[in-house]
Amino acid sequence: MTELFGKDCEMALATAKGNVPTVRYVDTYYQDRSFYIVTDENSQKAKDILTNPHVALAIRACRFTGIAINIGHPLDASNQKIRETLIKAFESWYFAHNDETNSQMCFIKIEVNNGIFGKEGSNNAYKVDFKNKIAEIVPAYA
Repeated sequence: MTELFGKDCEMALATAKGNVPTVRYVDTYYQDRSFYIVTDENSQKAKDILTNPHVALAIRACRFTGIAINIGHPLDASNQKIRETLIKAFESWYFAHNDETNSQMCFIKIEVNNGIFGKEGSNNAYKVDFKNKIAEIVPAYA
Protein backbone atom coordinates (compact mmCIF):
# COMPACT_ATOMS: atom_id res chain seq x y z
CA MET A 1 0.00 0.00 0.00
CA THR A 2 2.74 2.44 0.92
CA GLU A 3 4.57 1.71 -2.33
CA LEU A 4 1.43 2.38 -4.37
CA PHE A 5 -0.20 5.20 -2.41
CA GLY A 6 2.41 6.68 -0.05
CA LYS A 7 2.70 9.73 -2.31
CA ASP A 8 0.42 12.38 -3.80
CA CYS A 9 -2.31 10.31 -5.51
CA GLU A 10 -5.34 11.84 -7.15
CA MET A 11 -8.31 9.62 -6.32
CA ALA A 12 -12.07 9.80 -6.70
CA LEU A 13 -13.71 10.31 -3.30
CA ALA A 14 -17.37 9.35 -2.90
CA THR A 15 -19.46 10.73 -0.06
CA ALA A 16 -23.20 10.73 0.46
CA LYS A 17 -25.75 13.15 1.82
CA GLY A 18 -28.87 11.19 2.59
CA ASN A 19 -29.21 8.75 -0.29
CA VAL A 20 -27.49 11.00 -2.83
CA PRO A 21 -23.85 10.15 -3.60
CA THR A 22 -21.31 12.73 -4.73
CA VAL A 23 -17.95 11.96 -6.33
CA ARG A 24 -15.03 14.32 -6.78
CA TYR A 25 -11.28 14.03 -7.29
CA VAL A 26 -9.01 14.77 -4.35
CA ASP A 27 -5.31 14.48 -3.66
CA THR A 28 -4.62 11.74 -1.13
CA TYR A 29 -1.66 10.37 0.80
CA TYR A 30 -1.59 6.89 2.38
CA GLN A 31 0.06 6.07 5.71
CA ASP A 32 -0.66 3.49 8.43
CA ARG A 33 -3.95 2.08 7.08
CA SER A 34 -5.34 5.55 6.38
CA PHE A 35 -5.62 8.01 3.52
CA TYR A 36 -5.34 11.73 4.26
CA ILE A 37 -6.78 14.72 2.39
CA VAL A 38 -6.60 18.48 2.95
CA THR A 39 -9.79 20.52 2.70
CA ASP A 40 -11.96 23.20 4.25
CA GLU A 41 -14.66 22.47 6.83
CA ASN A 42 -17.13 24.33 4.60
CA SER A 43 -16.49 22.11 1.58
CA GLN A 44 -19.31 19.77 0.54
CA LYS A 45 -17.12 16.71 1.20
CA ALA A 46 -16.41 17.82 4.79
CA LYS A 47 -20.10 18.54 5.39
CA ASP A 48 -21.09 15.16 3.95
CA ILE A 49 -18.50 13.38 6.12
CA LEU A 50 -19.79 15.14 9.23
CA THR A 51 -23.26 13.63 8.72
CA ASN A 52 -22.17 10.32 7.13
CA PRO A 53 -18.55 9.22 7.64
CA HIS A 54 -18.79 6.20 5.29
CA VAL A 55 -16.78 6.97 2.14
CA ALA A 56 -15.22 5.25 -0.85
CA LEU A 57 -12.02 6.01 -2.78
CA ALA A 58 -11.07 4.79 -6.25
CA ILE A 59 -8.17 5.11 -8.65
CA ARG A 60 -8.04 3.06 -11.86
CA ALA A 61 -8.84 -0.55 -10.87
CA CYS A 62 -8.26 0.06 -7.14
CA ARG A 63 -11.06 0.84 -4.73
CA PHE A 64 -11.40 1.23 -0.98
CA THR A 65 -14.08 1.85 1.62
CA GLY A 66 -13.57 3.42 5.01
CA ILE A 67 -14.59 5.81 7.72
CA ALA A 68 -13.64 9.48 7.35
CA ILE A 69 -12.86 11.71 10.31
CA ASN A 70 -12.11 15.42 10.43
CA ILE A 71 -8.97 15.40 12.60
CA GLY A 72 -8.78 19.17 12.84
CA HIS A 73 -6.71 22.11 11.70
CA PRO A 74 -3.18 21.51 10.35
CA LEU A 75 -1.67 23.68 13.09
CA ASP A 76 -3.30 21.70 15.93
CA ALA A 77 -0.53 20.20 18.07
CA SER A 78 -1.98 16.72 17.51
CA ASN A 79 -1.49 17.13 13.74
CA GLN A 80 2.14 18.26 13.80
CA LYS A 81 3.59 14.97 12.55
CA ILE A 82 1.04 14.32 9.78
CA ARG A 83 1.25 18.00 8.74
CA GLU A 84 4.99 17.65 8.13
CA THR A 85 4.35 14.48 6.11
CA LEU A 86 1.56 16.04 4.04
CA ILE A 87 3.57 19.19 3.32
CA LYS A 88 6.32 16.96 1.86
CA ALA A 89 3.88 14.73 -0.04
CA PHE A 90 1.95 17.70 -1.47
CA GLU A 91 5.02 19.93 -1.77
CA SER A 92 4.29 21.19 -5.28
CA TRP A 93 0.93 22.72 -4.29
CA TYR A 94 0.34 22.61 -0.51
CA PHE A 95 1.03 26.27 0.33
CA ALA A 96 -0.14 27.58 -3.05
CA HIS A 97 -3.64 26.15 -2.45
CA ASN A 98 -3.96 26.16 1.34
CA ASP A 99 -4.05 29.06 3.77
CA GLU A 100 -3.19 27.79 7.23
CA THR A 101 -4.38 31.09 8.72
CA ASN A 102 -7.89 30.03 7.64
CA SER A 103 -9.48 28.57 10.78
CA GLN A 104 -11.73 26.35 8.59
CA MET A 105 -8.85 24.44 7.00
CA CYS A 106 -8.74 20.80 8.10
CA PHE A 107 -7.27 17.38 7.53
CA ILE A 108 -9.56 14.45 6.83
CA LYS A 109 -8.31 10.99 7.81
CA ILE A 110 -9.94 8.04 6.06
CA GLU A 111 -9.42 4.83 8.01
CA VAL A 112 -9.57 2.05 5.42
CA ASN A 113 -11.81 -0.94 6.14
CA ASN A 114 -11.79 -2.87 2.85
CA GLY A 115 -10.12 -2.62 -0.50
CA ILE A 116 -9.18 -4.29 -3.71
CA PHE A 117 -5.99 -3.18 -5.40
CA GLY A 118 -3.09 -4.33 -7.49
CA LYS A 119 -0.17 -3.17 -9.56
CA GLU A 120 -0.80 -2.17 -13.16
CA GLY A 121 0.11 -4.92 -15.59
CA SER A 122 -0.67 -7.71 -13.12
CA ASN A 123 -3.51 -10.19 -13.67
CA ASN A 124 -4.07 -10.46 -9.94
CA ALA A 125 -5.23 -8.06 -7.25
CA TYR A 126 -5.35 -8.12 -3.48
CA LYS A 127 -8.71 -8.10 -1.75
CA VAL A 128 -8.06 -6.91 1.79
CA ASP A 129 -10.13 -6.68 4.95
CA PHE A 130 -7.92 -4.15 6.76
CA LYS A 131 -9.78 -4.40 10.08
CA ASN A 132 -9.36 -8.17 10.38
CA LYS A 133 -6.04 -8.28 8.53
CA ILE A 134 -7.29 -10.79 5.96
CA ALA A 135 -5.98 -10.69 2.40
CA GLU A 136 -6.65 -12.89 -0.60
CA ILE A 137 -5.51 -12.82 -4.20
CA VAL A 138 -8.35 -12.39 -6.70
CA PRO A 139 -8.56 -11.69 -10.46
CA ALA A 140 -7.58 -8.05 -11.09
CA TYR A 141 -11.07 -7.00 -12.19
CA ALA A 142 -13.10 -8.76 -9.50
